[in-house]
Amino acid sequence: MKLSNIAPITELKRDAASLIERASEQRSPIVITQNGRATAVLQDVESYEQDRRAFSLLQLAHQGEADIAEGRTVSRAEHKKRLAALLKARESK
Repeated sequence: MKLSNIAPITELKRDAASLIERASEQRSPIVITQNGRATAVLQDVESYEQDRRAFSLLQLAHQGEADIAEGRTVSRAEHKKRLAALLKARESK
């Protein structure tokens, strides 16, 4: 992490707009410190949303691996059969 990506809480209090602008321009989070310890992270919204999407995909991959390991799988043919039944049920409503 670059030194410029660390800021004390006093800087956040004094010049929040500048820190927000820096986080947005750099597209990199800024660690906020309090008494010399990291206590918070300031990040632009676009980067945050991108990180959340990536995390969600990782969670799905992890769940898929766990399902396979536990034998919670169905064949492609069974999946198609279940999907067709769901679609038919929706059409009849």
